[in-house]
Amino acid sequence: MTVRETALPGVLVVEPRVFGDARGFFLERYQAERYAAAGIPAAFVQDNHSRSVRGALRGLHFQRHHPQGKLVEAIRGRIWDVVVDVRPNSPTFGQWEGVTLTEGSHRQLWVPPGFAHGFCVLSDEADVLYKCTDVYRPDDEGGVRWDDPDLGIEWPLDEAPLLSAKDRSLPSLADLAGDGLPNAPFVS
Repeated sequence: MTVRETALPGVLVVEPRVFGDARGFFLERYQAERYAAAGIPAAFVQDNHSRSVRGALRGLHFQRHHPQGKLVEAIRGRIWDVVVDVRPNSPTFGQWEGVTLTEGSHRQLWVPPGFAHGFCVLSDEADVLYKCTDVYRPDDEGGVRWDDPDLGIEWPLDEAPLLSAKDRSLPSLADLAGDGLPNAPFVS
């Protein structure tokens, strides 16, 4: 397994070892000791699976009082996955990182607690799996507009994305204050 740091401290790109031959392939999608040694905690409590069509954009979401870490992978199709640092005391507050995840690469993205997360689908369909370090609580969910001009995220879309009603009504990062942001502390 190869782990690459990104420009955002704590956000990691994981490339698992894939063993392939004429029969197909084998990989360890997750192994607690190895991932913990790489800086990814081993306490996952929920697995999520989403299926989306080309042009769908999900996000940018976070949990306010129970921030989730997420280990994200596209198991079918191709997505552009984005994280935004929304930890108020972080020196990289408001900065983002984007990574392409595909079924063929088996690449994973580690999103630490305190980051907003979202993705857009670049293939006809995509199945995305993500392991979470805390359970989802609908009453604790927050989010940031996908097209917040202050963030300037360069989404690789040719036309307007397919959005949920909830995602269309998310505020900008500047409009969130106090209790509106995650309580995940910045840890250097």
